Amino acid sequence: MTQALKKTPCYHLHLEADAKMVPFAGYDMPVQYALGVKKEHLHTRAAAGLFDVSHMGQLRLHGTGAAKFLESLVPVDIIDLPQGKQRYALFTNEQGGLQDDLMVSNLGDHLFVVVNAACKTQDIAHLRAHLPEDVTLEVLEDRALLALQGPLAASVMARHVPESSAMVFMDSQVLNFAGVKCIFGRAGYTGEDGFEISIPAEHAERLTRLLLAEAEVEWVGLGARDSLRLESGLCLYGHDIDTTTTPVEASLLWAISKNRRTDGLRAGGFPGAELILDQIATKDVSRKRVGMKGLSRAPVREGAELFNAEGEKIGIVTSGTAGPSCGFPVAMGYVATHYARLDTEIFAEVRGKMLPMQIAKMPFVEQRYFRG
Repeated sequence: MTQALKKTPCYHLHLEADAKMVPFAGYDMPVQYALGVKKEHLHTRAAAGLFDVSHMGQLRLHGTGAAKFLESLVPVDIIDLPQGKQRYALFTNEQGGLQDDLMVSNLGDHLFVVVNAACKTQDIAHLRAHLPEDVTLEVLEDRALLALQGPLAASVMARHVPESSAMVFMDSQVLNFAGVKCIFGRAGYTGEDGFEISIPAEHAERLTRLLLAEAEVEWVGLGARDSLRLESGLCLYGHDIDTTTTPVEASLLWAISKNRRTDGLRAGGFPGAELILDQIATKDVSRKRVGMKGLSRAPVREGAELFNAEGEKIGIVTSGTAGPSCGFPVAMGYVATHYARLDTEIFAEVRGKMLPMQIAKMPFVEQRYFRG
């Protein structure tokens, strides 16, 4: 027997909006609405898209040793993360591979952590397996998570939460939204300005309706969320990064804090550190994650194999889309390091045809985070 799919606190709102629902990470989730994936994508780039991401894992780490503990599992500076700020982090394994990527916020009296939906069970087990006596893990099962994204997201949010206007990219604060204390992070997964909002489940439907009542706001499903993040050069765990890829292979060196990779008291100390730090020092990796621009009109999807001009296999595509905002197909994937230079022409095999592609800089569209 198959296990019943879980429902987010906004489930009935999706049905009300005639969403097409699909199974995703154990949840019944909206993949698209009446607008369709392309129009939802373009609406987010032009106005404000509202995403239900309540399937993600929301956790709290309490205790004076919480930052030191979490820092022992990630190659990121958590101890010096300022109160009211958040940071992108990576769970690494002993082989240097990536177990998940996550967001960590310092809310003063605790750390607020958001992990990927498909990985949250293993992430919770991973944290519990290493938990010291002075740290408590709280798994939040009673909260929704919404993302309001797009160039008009900030003006919409300011009508309901004026204090949100003072926030800049990667700020994280507890603010009052229509009488409810919610956790606001000025960040997102689209490359656009916006907010991720953690809401107590019993208030989720009412607050969501307030946002949907705004003229600029439209529901956006998982389909457009995927094409938006790919245009913005952002990895999807389980596709572009996984336990077999290291941060160096994945071109995520920027996500390893400087004080965790240079000589000093806090360098290393995370799973797989020896291998990862050696790769950073030597730059000796056999493959690299790259962006690719399609030189033909046909999109190249995940799983397409990549070849050089001589017909030798050199890599694979891990994500691909038609590029609704770009006007040309875009993809990311892994190629042998020798072929990772910008403007190198390679070929993707699609239905027996060799389609030309060019190694291109990511993001494919300008990221418009609000930095003040």
